[in-house]
Order: sequence, then C-alpha cells, then structure tokens
Amino acid sequence: MLGHTIRSLRKARRWVSSKNLTSRVGVERAAARESVDCMVIGAGAVGIAVARELALKGREVVVVESASTFGTGTSSRNSEVIHAGIYYPRNSLKAVFCVRGRELLYQYCSEHEVPHKQIGKLIVATKSSEVPKLNDLMIRGIENGVDGLRMMEGFEAMEMEPELQCVKALFSPVSGIVDSHSLMLSLVWISPPMWVQGEAENHGATFCYNTTVIGGHIEGNRICLHISESKDLENWDGKFPLHPQVILMPKLVVNSAGLSAPALAKRFDGLNSIVIPAAQYARGCYFVLSKMKAPFKHLIYPIPEDGGLGVHVTLDLDGQIKFGPDVEWIKNVDDISSFLNKFDYSVCARRAERFYPEIRKYYPNLKDDSLEPGYAGIRPKLSGAQQPASDFVIQGEDIHGVPGLVNLFGIESPGLTSSMAIAEHIVARYLR
Repeated sequence: MLGHTIRSLRKARRWVSSKNLTSRVGVERAAARESVDCMVIGAGAVGIAVARELALKGREVVVVESASTFGTGTSSRNSEVIHAGIYYPRNSLKAVFCVRGRELLYQYCSEHEVPHKQIGKLIVATKSSEVPKLNDLMIRGIENGVDGLRMMEGFEAMEMEPELQCVKALFSPVSGIVDSHSLMLSLVWISPPMWVQGEAENHGATFCYNTTVIGGHIEGNRICLHISESKDLENWDGKFPLHPQVILMPKLVVNSAGLSAPALAKRFDGLNSIVIPAAQYARGCYFVLSKMKAPFKHLIYPIPEDGGLGVHVTLDLDGQIKFGPDVEWIKNVDDISSFLNKFDYSVCARRAERFYPEIRKYYPNLKDDSLEPGYAGIRPKLSGAQQPASDFVIQGEDIHGVPGLVNLFGIESPGLTSSMAIAEHIVARYLR
C-alpha cells in the first residue's frame, strides 16, 4: 500500500524523489527518502481542514492517516454540536477559534449543502445554588463575542421545552448541530449533490490511509518523519525496534494526530521533550433514548462538571435524542495503541445506571429502561481530574525551535467547531 502510494505520487510529480539512503544511526534497514511540500499527520476534522486550507493556497499536501479512512477517532465520536463559544476564558484559543470557527462552519455547510441545523441551546440551572455559575457563563459568553445570549427564568425555558425542569436557563440561539461525517466527506472526497472531487483533493491534497508516522528526527534545520504501513504496527511484537519504510522531509508538517499527537511528538528525536505536554485521556459514553417520543427540540446542557460539560441532551438531524458524555479517566495508554486508535469504545449497558439520576435533574419524566447504549469517544485532554481545563496548544518554531513543525495538542471540544478557524490560523501564521 505505501509503496503503491509513493509510486503514484511520484508519477503525479507531487513528491520530489531522491536516492535511497540509510535512515540514520540506529536504524539498520535502508529507507527511501522523499522531499514533500506540506504534510498533515491525521485525517480528523482539524487535519482535513488544515489540508484543505493549505491546498487552497496552492500548496501540494500529503495527509497521512493510520486508519483505513478519515475521521475514525474523536471527530466521529462526539456530540456533533456546533458550539457558540460560551464556556472558554476570554482571549483563549478555544474562545477565539470557536467563535470564528462557528461562523466559518455555518457558512461552509450552507454553501456546500452539508446537513446542519441551528437549533439553539439551553444551559440550565436545576437548583438555586447553580444560578451564579449560570450568570458567570453569560458574562463569559458576552466577553467572547457570542451574539444573542439571553437569561431566562425557569418558567420561560419550560414554556420552550415543556419536559424540562429548571430554575433558570441561559439561551444560546447560535448553537447548532452538524453531520460530522458529511462535513468531512465534503472536505475530503465528494461534495453533494454534484458528486465531484472534494475540496481538499480537488486542490492538490493526497490522502494516504493505512499509513502511520512512527517517529522522526531533526536533521540540520529540517524534520524528517519516519513512515510505515499501519499493518506493520499491527503485527509488531515489541521485541525489535520499529523501522521506517520511508522517510519524508516536508517543508511544513502539521502534527494533527489528535489522541496520539503528544506521544508522536515525543518520538521526534531532537525535539525538546520539555515543551510536549502530558496527554490525558477522558473516555465518555453516550446513551440513546428509546421507547419514548423525543422530548426536546433544543440542545439541553447542565452546568459544566469536572472534565466536561456534563451529561447533556443532543439531537441528531433526524431528531434522535442522545445523552452524554460522562467522564472516565484512562491511564497507561501505550504509544502504539494511541497511534492505531486501539481504545476501548464499547459501552456497557450497566453504565446507564449512572446516567438516570443525572438526566432526571433536568428531565424528571425520563422512564426506567429507556436508555440504550449508543457509542463512546475519547477526548484528547491536557488537564486531568480536578485540574482547571486546559486551552488548545499550537506550537510552532517560536516554541520548540524546529523550522516547519507545527504541533497541535489538546484539540478536544470545541475542536470540531473550531476546525476551520484553526486551519485559517495555521496557514496565516506558519505557511512560508
């Protein structure tokens, strides 16, 4: 697969080839070395958006993804919410990129007929002690430039949503939902209804699936990336060092590997490990409402909790109600498991027992046995349990000293909403 990809790209004149050389000291097997223009590691929503933005600037882009297709990790295992930008500290990257990204996302979805809907969100206080936190959220949202926020008395919110129970609510009319798979499909592959080549590929991006970046090294003032087929990692027994099949030398590389981004950066020999934050993994499960008519038309969120935004109500574009996610901290994740997305995504039906009391705080009419296992996702966090929430981290040469390397760490929620704004920022700041 990897050899075929290399030959195809050479034929297309997208890679500049050079003679085969020994990869470096300590790597016994010779590996082909290839110079590339721009490279993106990871074909999640953010990686795809970055590839599209680079391609639109006329650059040749190679996207390397360890899975068999795009968007198999965090990008497809989330609430699919278009966030307004309420929760995040003023002038933080999350706040700035969420507000800008929301504008770009709504515009793109409208222009490219990506399924989405601006349905609005109610953040609810279910007891009087939560009202000050709700007031703080409104102040923060206004500071971040979120339009249309309105504080409601409980009876007003319950008139909007008769099944809701709360003492006060903050209404965000600009929040919405999006079909994340259709969004990524439009960006990468095809754009309905015309069934033409997608935005990124149509402008010169090449996607290499089943291909994994296993490490790299700094050579002079340039980063060299070690590439192998994913099946080699699947079969690796750990007894011998991993050897790259190809070494790629990009002018610009964006490490958008999501869950594995910190682990990968630590495998870049010559990169100061002090600047690489420790990865924290928060697993979250979702349950689907069954046997009941959909009780809500808006997103319903409780006051945020440690590690997340609380077990909230989201809807898909067909009106199906789902609740989640909860928070379960995961420890001792090895590099290869993170590279290949070998996380446990199963949802234990018994976990619903923890959901019922949380949901009934704002939806008291939830019936027993009405929750069925949905799906699970992992959030790539930089802060752990009982720690203040971390901001997005975007590192360029000014931080780590390596020309042409951009690391993206901790791109959790609102990463999907922020994806196009992150891409816009990277191209504006780091493209030479």
